Amino acid sequence: MNPLLARLHPYPFEQLAQLLSGVPTPAGLTPIKMSIGEPQHDPPANVLAALRDNLHRLGTYPTTAGLPELRSACALWLERRYRLPAGSVDPESMILPVNGTREALFAFVQAAVDGRADARVLMPNPFYQIYEGAALLAGAQPYFLATTPANGYMPDLDAVPESIWRRCQVLFLCSPGNPAGRVLPLDHLRRALALADRYGFIIAADECYTEIYLDEASPPPGLLEACLAAGHARFERCVAFHSLSKRSSVPGLRSGFVCGDPQILSLFLQYRTYHGSAMPVPTQLASIAAWQDEEYAARNRRLYQEKFERVLPILAPCLEVARPDGAFYLWPEVRGDDARFARGLHASQAVTVLPGSFLAREGPGGNPGAGRVRISLVPPLEQCVAAAGRIREFVQRNPS
Repeated sequence: MNPLLARLHPYPFEQLAQLLSGVPTPAGLTPIKMSIGEPQHDPPANVLAALRDNLHRLGTYPTTAGLPELRSACALWLERRYRLPAGSVDPESMILPVNGTREALFAFVQAAVDGRADARVLMPNPFYQIYEGAALLAGAQPYFLATTPANGYMPDLDAVPESIWRRCQVLFLCSPGNPAGRVLPLDHLRRALALADRYGFIIAADECYTEIYLDEASPPPGLLEACLAAGHARFERCVAFHSLSKRSSVPGLRSGFVCGDPQILSLFLQYRTYHGSAMPVPTQLASIAAWQDEEYAARNRRLYQEKFERVLPILAPCLEVARPDGAFYLWPEVRGDDARFARGLHASQAVTVLPGSFLAREGPGGNPGAGRVRISLVPPLEQCVAAAGRIREFVQRNPS
Protein backbone atom coordinates (compact mmCIF):
# COMPACT_ATOMS: atom_id res chain seq x y z
CA MET A 1 0.00 0.00 0.00
CA ASN A 2 1.02 3.60 -0.51
CA PRO A 3 3.22 4.52 2.48
CA LEU A 4 1.87 8.09 2.34
CA LEU A 5 -1.41 6.77 3.74
CA ALA A 6 0.32 6.59 7.11
CA ARG A 7 0.61 10.39 7.10
CA LEU A 8 -3.15 10.92 7.13
CA HIS A 9 -4.87 12.12 10.30
CA PRO A 10 -8.23 10.71 11.40
CA TYR A 11 -11.07 12.56 9.71
CA PRO A 12 -12.91 14.96 12.08
CA PHE A 13 -16.13 12.96 12.00
CA GLU A 14 -14.25 9.76 12.82
CA GLN A 15 -12.78 11.59 15.82
CA LEU A 16 -16.26 12.78 16.79
CA ALA A 17 -17.68 9.26 16.54
CA GLN A 18 -14.95 8.01 18.87
CA LEU A 19 -15.51 10.90 21.26
CA LEU A 20 -19.24 10.15 21.51
CA SER A 21 -18.96 6.36 21.41
CA GLY A 22 -20.97 4.82 24.22
CA VAL A 23 -22.34 8.18 25.40
CA PRO A 24 -26.11 7.83 25.87
CA THR A 25 -28.44 10.76 25.22
CA PRO A 26 -31.35 11.65 27.52
CA ALA A 27 -34.58 9.79 27.01
CA GLY A 28 -37.34 12.01 25.72
CA LEU A 29 -35.08 14.41 23.84
CA THR A 30 -35.00 14.16 20.06
CA PRO A 31 -31.37 14.23 18.92
CA ILE A 32 -30.39 17.29 16.87
CA LYS A 33 -27.30 16.88 14.71
CA MET A 34 -25.42 20.11 14.07
CA SER A 35 -21.93 18.71 13.55
CA ILE A 36 -21.84 18.23 9.79
CA GLY A 37 -22.47 20.81 7.09
CA GLU A 38 -25.13 18.76 5.31
CA PRO A 39 -27.96 21.00 4.02
CA GLN A 40 -31.41 19.75 4.96
CA HIS A 41 -33.69 22.21 3.15
CA ASP A 42 -36.02 20.78 0.55
CA PRO A 43 -34.25 20.70 -2.84
CA PRO A 44 -35.68 22.51 -5.88
CA ALA A 45 -38.59 20.64 -7.46
CA ASN A 46 -37.35 21.41 -10.97
CA VAL A 47 -33.99 19.80 -10.22
CA LEU A 48 -35.64 16.61 -8.98
CA ALA A 49 -37.92 16.59 -12.03
CA ALA A 50 -34.97 16.98 -14.42
CA LEU A 51 -33.22 14.10 -12.68
CA ARG A 52 -36.27 11.81 -12.88
CA ASP A 53 -37.10 12.75 -16.46
CA ASN A 54 -33.64 11.83 -17.71
CA LEU A 55 -32.94 8.55 -15.94
CA HIS A 56 -33.25 6.78 -19.29
CA ARG A 57 -29.98 8.46 -20.29
CA LEU A 58 -28.04 6.30 -17.86
CA GLY A 59 -27.51 3.91 -20.76
CA THR A 60 -24.59 5.89 -22.20
CA TYR A 61 -21.15 6.74 -20.86
CA PRO A 62 -20.80 10.45 -20.06
CA THR A 63 -17.81 12.41 -21.27
CA THR A 64 -15.36 13.75 -18.70
CA ALA A 65 -15.62 17.27 -20.13
CA GLY A 66 -19.38 17.26 -19.64
CA LEU A 67 -22.24 18.41 -21.81
CA PRO A 68 -21.76 21.73 -23.64
CA GLU A 69 -25.12 22.84 -22.21
CA LEU A 70 -23.88 22.33 -18.64
CA ARG A 71 -20.59 24.11 -19.23
CA SER A 72 -22.52 27.00 -20.79
CA ALA A 73 -24.93 27.17 -17.82
CA CYS A 74 -21.98 27.29 -15.41
CA ALA A 75 -20.21 30.02 -17.40
CA LEU A 76 -23.35 32.15 -17.59
CA TRP A 77 -23.94 31.71 -13.86
CA LEU A 78 -20.41 32.92 -13.10
CA GLU A 79 -20.91 35.99 -15.26
CA ARG A 80 -24.24 36.79 -13.58
CA ARG A 81 -23.10 36.07 -10.06
CA TYR A 82 -19.81 37.97 -10.17
CA ARG A 83 -20.83 40.67 -12.65
CA LEU A 84 -18.21 39.54 -15.14
CA PRO A 85 -18.27 40.88 -18.71
CA ALA A 86 -20.33 38.79 -21.11
CA GLY A 87 -18.16 36.21 -22.79
CA SER A 88 -15.31 36.50 -20.29
CA VAL A 89 -15.73 32.86 -19.21
CA ASP A 90 -15.24 30.48 -22.13
CA PRO A 91 -17.38 27.40 -21.44
CA GLU A 92 -15.22 25.25 -23.72
CA SER A 93 -11.89 25.85 -22.02
CA MET A 94 -12.60 27.46 -18.64
CA ILE A 95 -15.26 25.14 -17.15
CA LEU A 96 -14.96 21.53 -16.05
CA PRO A 97 -17.88 19.71 -14.32
CA VAL A 98 -16.95 17.63 -11.27
CA ASN A 99 -18.70 15.22 -8.93
CA GLY A 100 -18.85 17.65 -6.05
CA THR A 101 -16.02 19.88 -4.88
CA ARG A 102 -14.70 17.40 -2.31
CA GLU A 103 -13.42 14.93 -4.89
CA ALA A 104 -12.30 17.72 -7.20
CA LEU A 105 -10.28 19.52 -4.53
CA PHE A 106 -8.54 16.28 -3.68
CA ALA A 107 -7.92 15.30 -7.30
CA PHE A 108 -6.68 18.74 -8.27
CA VAL A 109 -3.78 18.63 -5.83
CA GLN A 110 -2.73 15.22 -7.16
CA ALA A 111 -2.54 16.75 -10.63
CA ALA A 112 -0.95 20.04 -9.56
CA VAL A 113 1.89 18.97 -7.24
CA ASP A 114 5.01 18.14 -9.23
CA GLY A 115 6.58 15.60 -6.87
CA ARG A 116 9.44 17.70 -5.52
CA ALA A 117 10.40 16.66 -2.01
CA ASP A 118 10.16 20.22 -0.69
CA ALA A 119 6.75 21.04 -2.22
CA ARG A 120 4.34 22.98 0.00
CA VAL A 121 0.57 23.33 -0.11
CA LEU A 122 -0.62 26.32 1.90
CA MET A 123 -4.01 26.38 3.57
CA PRO A 124 -5.97 28.20 6.28
CA ASN A 125 -6.03 26.71 9.76
CA PRO A 126 -8.73 25.63 10.76
CA PHE A 127 -9.48 24.10 7.39
CA TYR A 128 -11.52 21.64 5.34
CA GLN A 129 -9.61 18.40 5.91
CA ILE A 130 -9.56 17.50 2.22
CA TYR A 131 -6.90 20.19 1.68
CA GLU A 132 -4.49 18.51 4.08
CA GLY A 133 -5.20 14.95 2.97
CA ALA A 134 -4.77 15.88 -0.67
CA ALA A 135 -1.43 17.53 0.06
CA LEU A 136 -0.11 14.60 2.08
CA LEU A 137 -1.08 11.98 -0.49
CA ALA A 138 0.44 14.07 -3.27
CA GLY A 139 3.73 13.94 -1.39
CA ALA A 140 3.66 17.61 -0.40
CA GLN A 141 3.92 19.17 3.05
CA PRO A 142 1.00 21.24 4.32
CA TYR A 143 1.81 24.71 5.60
CA PHE A 144 -0.85 26.16 7.88
CA LEU A 145 -1.97 29.79 8.05
CA ALA A 146 -3.78 30.35 11.33
CA THR A 147 -7.06 32.24 11.05
CA THR A 148 -7.98 33.71 14.41
CA PRO A 149 -9.88 36.68 15.86
CA ALA A 150 -6.57 38.56 15.92
CA ASN A 151 -6.29 38.54 12.12
CA GLY A 152 -10.01 38.73 11.40
CA TYR A 153 -10.09 35.04 10.44
CA MET A 154 -8.12 35.82 7.28
CA PRO A 155 -4.86 34.03 6.46
CA ASP A 156 -1.98 36.46 6.93
CA LEU A 157 -0.25 36.17 3.58
CA ASP A 158 2.42 38.71 4.48
CA ALA A 159 3.55 36.61 7.45
CA VAL A 160 4.60 33.69 5.22
CA PRO A 161 8.40 33.50 4.81
CA GLU A 162 9.75 33.92 1.29
CA SER A 163 11.37 30.50 1.56
CA ILE A 164 7.89 28.96 1.90
CA TRP A 165 6.43 30.95 -0.99
CA ARG A 166 9.27 29.70 -3.20
CA ARG A 167 8.26 26.12 -2.43
CA CYS A 168 4.50 26.74 -2.59
CA GLN A 169 2.72 24.93 -5.40
CA VAL A 170 -0.90 25.43 -4.35
CA LEU A 171 -2.48 28.03 -2.07
CA PHE A 172 -5.94 27.11 -0.80
CA LEU A 173 -8.33 29.93 0.01
CA CYS A 174 -11.87 29.43 1.29
CA SER A 175 -14.42 32.24 1.18
CA PRO A 176 -16.82 32.38 2.93
CA GLY A 177 -14.59 30.44 5.26
CA ASN A 178 -15.21 27.17 7.03
CA PRO A 179 -15.73 27.36 10.00
CA ALA A 180 -15.68 31.10 10.84
CA GLY A 181 -17.68 32.27 7.81
CA ARG A 182 -15.26 35.10 6.98
CA VAL A 183 -15.55 36.55 3.48
CA LEU A 184 -12.19 37.46 1.96
CA PRO A 185 -12.36 40.98 0.50
CA LEU A 186 -11.30 41.70 -3.06
CA ASP A 187 -8.07 43.34 -1.87
CA HIS A 188 -7.05 40.17 -0.05
CA LEU A 189 -7.68 38.06 -3.15
CA ARG A 190 -5.64 40.51 -5.24
CA ARG A 191 -2.78 40.27 -2.75
CA ALA A 192 -2.81 36.50 -3.21
CA LEU A 193 -2.77 37.01 -6.98
CA ALA A 194 0.28 39.25 -6.75
CA LEU A 195 2.10 36.58 -4.76
CA ALA A 196 1.11 33.90 -7.27
CA ASP A 197 2.45 36.08 -10.08
CA ARG A 198 5.71 36.54 -8.24
CA TYR A 199 6.31 32.95 -7.13
CA GLY A 200 4.43 30.95 -9.77
CA PHE A 201 2.07 28.88 -7.60
CA ILE A 202 -1.61 28.10 -8.25
CA ILE A 203 -4.45 29.59 -6.21
CA ALA A 204 -7.26 27.11 -5.56
CA ALA A 205 -10.31 29.00 -4.25
CA ASP A 206 -12.91 26.88 -2.48
CA GLU A 207 -16.08 28.93 -3.03
CA CYS A 208 -18.68 26.31 -2.18
CA TYR A 209 -20.36 28.61 0.39
CA THR A 210 -20.42 31.67 -1.85
CA GLU A 211 -24.22 31.60 -2.22
CA ILE A 212 -24.85 31.55 1.55
CA TYR A 213 -24.36 35.07 2.89
CA LEU A 214 -26.19 37.26 5.37
CA ASP A 215 -26.08 40.68 3.71
CA GLU A 216 -28.08 40.66 0.47
CA ALA A 217 -26.41 43.90 -0.58
CA SER A 218 -22.91 42.40 -0.32
CA PRO A 219 -22.50 39.01 -1.98
CA PRO A 220 -19.00 37.62 -1.44
CA PRO A 221 -16.49 38.48 -4.17
CA GLY A 222 -14.82 35.62 -6.01
CA LEU A 223 -11.40 34.76 -7.30
CA LEU A 224 -12.33 35.20 -10.97
CA GLU A 225 -13.71 38.64 -10.15
CA ALA A 226 -10.39 39.53 -8.52
CA CYS A 227 -8.52 38.19 -11.55
CA LEU A 228 -10.31 40.49 -13.97
CA ALA A 229 -9.86 43.45 -11.63
CA ALA A 230 -6.11 42.71 -11.65
CA GLY A 231 -5.95 42.41 -15.44
CA HIS A 232 -5.79 38.60 -15.55
CA ALA A 233 -8.25 38.13 -18.41
CA ARG A 234 -7.32 34.44 -18.76
CA PHE A 235 -7.45 33.81 -15.00
CA GLU A 236 -3.77 32.89 -14.99
CA ARG A 237 -2.69 30.52 -12.20
CA CYS A 238 -6.20 30.52 -10.71
CA VAL A 239 -8.93 27.93 -10.32
CA ALA A 240 -12.16 28.22 -8.35
CA PHE A 241 -14.39 25.40 -7.14
CA HIS A 242 -18.19 25.71 -7.00
CA SER A 243 -20.85 23.31 -5.77
CA LEU A 244 -24.61 22.85 -5.81
CA SER A 245 -24.64 21.13 -2.41
CA LYS A 246 -25.12 24.34 -0.43
CA ARG A 247 -26.62 26.62 -3.10
CA SER A 248 -29.38 24.16 -4.05
CA SER A 249 -29.54 21.87 -0.98
CA VAL A 250 -28.60 18.79 -3.01
CA PRO A 251 -25.51 17.36 -1.28
CA GLY A 252 -26.35 13.89 -2.59
CA LEU A 253 -26.35 15.06 -6.19
CA ARG A 254 -22.56 15.40 -6.03
CA SER A 255 -22.40 18.15 -8.59
CA GLY A 256 -20.07 21.09 -9.00
CA PHE A 257 -17.56 22.56 -11.37
CA VAL A 258 -14.03 23.93 -11.55
CA CYS A 259 -13.35 27.13 -13.48
CA GLY A 260 -10.37 29.30 -14.29
CA ASP A 261 -7.07 29.19 -16.16
CA PRO A 262 -7.66 27.22 -19.41
CA GLN A 263 -4.11 25.87 -19.50
CA ILE A 264 -4.46 24.43 -16.01
CA LEU A 265 -7.93 23.04 -16.74
CA SER A 266 -6.73 21.40 -19.94
CA LEU A 267 -4.17 19.40 -17.98
CA PHE A 268 -6.65 18.70 -15.18
CA LEU A 269 -9.11 17.38 -17.77
CA GLN A 270 -6.42 15.06 -19.09
CA TYR A 271 -5.83 13.81 -15.53
CA ARG A 272 -9.56 13.25 -15.04
CA THR A 273 -9.95 11.21 -18.22
CA TYR A 274 -7.80 8.63 -16.44
CA HIS A 275 -9.35 9.33 -13.04
CA GLY A 276 -12.72 7.98 -14.21
CA SER A 277 -14.83 10.74 -12.71
CA ALA A 278 -17.29 11.75 -15.45
CA MET A 279 -20.62 13.11 -14.20
CA PRO A 280 -23.71 11.04 -15.18
CA VAL A 281 -25.84 12.69 -17.84
CA PRO A 282 -29.04 12.86 -15.69
CA THR A 283 -27.01 14.61 -13.00
CA GLN A 284 -25.67 17.07 -15.56
CA LEU A 285 -29.15 17.92 -16.82
CA ALA A 286 -30.46 18.36 -13.27
CA SER A 287 -27.46 20.59 -12.57
CA ILE A 288 -28.33 22.87 -15.48
CA ALA A 289 -31.73 23.46 -13.90
CA ALA A 290 -30.08 24.23 -10.55
CA TRP A 291 -27.53 26.73 -11.89
CA GLN A 292 -30.31 28.58 -13.70
CA ASP A 293 -32.61 28.77 -10.66
CA GLU A 294 -31.79 32.06 -8.92
CA GLU A 295 -35.17 32.20 -7.17
CA TYR A 296 -34.45 29.04 -5.21
CA ALA A 297 -30.95 30.23 -4.28
CA ALA A 298 -32.34 33.48 -2.87
CA ARG A 299 -35.10 31.70 -0.97
CA ASN A 300 -32.60 29.19 0.41
CA ARG A 301 -30.37 32.02 1.57
CA ARG A 302 -33.27 33.70 3.37
CA LEU A 303 -33.88 30.51 5.35
CA TYR A 304 -30.32 30.61 6.69
CA GLN A 305 -30.59 34.32 7.40
CA GLU A 306 -33.70 33.68 9.48
CA LYS A 307 -31.91 30.95 11.42
CA PHE A 308 -29.12 33.33 12.40
CA GLU A 309 -31.66 35.99 13.37
CA ARG A 310 -33.50 33.54 15.64
CA VAL A 311 -30.55 31.62 17.10
CA LEU A 312 -28.03 34.35 17.86
CA PRO A 313 -30.19 36.20 20.44
CA ILE A 314 -30.60 32.92 22.32
CA LEU A 315 -26.89 32.11 22.43
CA ALA A 316 -25.34 35.57 22.73
CA PRO A 317 -26.06 36.00 26.48
CA CYS A 318 -24.17 32.81 27.36
CA LEU A 319 -21.51 32.30 24.65
CA GLU A 320 -19.00 34.45 22.84
CA VAL A 321 -20.55 34.09 19.41
CA ALA A 322 -20.56 36.41 16.41
CA ARG A 323 -22.64 36.72 13.28
CA PRO A 324 -20.51 35.49 10.35
CA ASP A 325 -20.28 37.06 6.90
CA GLY A 326 -21.43 33.90 5.20
CA ALA A 327 -21.76 30.10 5.23
CA PHE A 328 -24.10 28.48 7.76
CA TYR A 329 -21.86 27.90 10.78
CA LEU A 330 -21.48 29.44 14.19
CA TRP A 331 -17.98 29.35 15.69
CA PRO A 332 -18.41 30.22 19.37
CA GLU A 333 -15.77 30.20 22.04
CA VAL A 334 -16.74 27.79 24.83
CA ARG A 335 -14.17 28.89 27.44
CA GLY A 336 -12.61 25.51 27.94
CA ASP A 337 -11.99 22.09 26.46
CA ASP A 338 -13.97 21.95 23.22
CA ALA A 339 -14.07 18.13 23.09
CA ARG A 340 -15.37 17.94 26.65
CA PHE A 341 -17.97 20.60 25.81
CA ALA A 342 -19.17 18.64 22.77
CA ARG A 343 -19.33 15.38 24.70
CA GLY A 344 -21.19 16.96 27.61
CA LEU A 345 -23.67 18.71 25.34
CA HIS A 346 -24.39 15.46 23.52
CA ALA A 347 -24.84 13.57 26.79
CA SER A 348 -27.11 16.07 28.51
CA GLN A 349 -28.99 17.75 25.64
CA ALA A 350 -28.77 15.34 22.66
CA VAL A 351 -27.26 18.10 20.51
CA THR A 352 -24.20 17.17 18.45
CA VAL A 353 -21.61 19.81 17.53
CA LEU A 354 -18.05 19.47 16.26
CA PRO A 355 -15.06 20.32 18.49
CA GLY A 356 -13.02 23.06 16.86
CA SER A 357 -9.70 21.42 17.64
CA PHE A 358 -10.69 18.55 15.31
CA LEU A 359 -10.67 21.01 12.40
CA ALA A 360 -7.21 22.46 12.98
CA ARG A 361 -3.57 21.58 13.60
CA GLU A 362 -1.10 22.76 16.20
CA GLY A 363 0.95 25.79 15.22
CA PRO A 364 3.28 28.27 16.88
CA GLY A 365 0.36 29.76 18.80
CA GLY A 366 -1.28 26.44 19.60
CA ASN A 367 -4.33 24.91 17.95
CA PRO A 368 -6.45 27.80 16.58
CA GLY A 369 -9.61 25.71 16.81
CA ALA A 370 -9.15 24.80 20.46
CA GLY A 371 -11.76 26.16 22.83
CA ARG A 372 -14.36 26.55 20.08
CA VAL A 373 -17.05 24.38 18.52
CA ARG A 374 -18.61 24.47 15.07
CA ILE A 375 -22.39 24.59 15.05
CA SER A 376 -24.02 23.89 11.68
CA LEU A 377 -27.36 25.62 11.24
CA VAL A 378 -28.54 23.06 8.73
CA PRO A 379 -31.56 21.46 10.47
CA PRO A 380 -35.00 23.02 9.98
CA LEU A 381 -35.56 26.40 11.64
CA GLU A 382 -37.49 25.17 14.67
CA GLN A 383 -34.89 22.48 15.37
CA CYS A 384 -32.15 25.12 15.24
CA VAL A 385 -34.09 27.26 17.70
CA ALA A 386 -34.70 24.29 19.98
CA ALA A 387 -31.03 23.32 19.83
CA ALA A 388 -29.98 26.86 20.71
CA GLY A 389 -32.20 26.70 23.79
CA ARG A 390 -30.66 23.41 24.84
CA ILE A 391 -27.12 24.75 24.31
CA ARG A 392 -27.93 27.78 26.45
CA GLU A 393 -29.34 25.54 29.17
CA PHE A 394 -26.19 23.38 29.09
CA VAL A 395 -23.89 26.39 29.33
CA GLN A 396 -25.88 27.89 32.21
CA ARG A 397 -25.75 24.60 34.09
CA ASN A 398 -22.05 24.13 33.41
CA PRO A 399 -20.36 27.51 33.80
CA SER A 400 -16.61 27.43 33.15
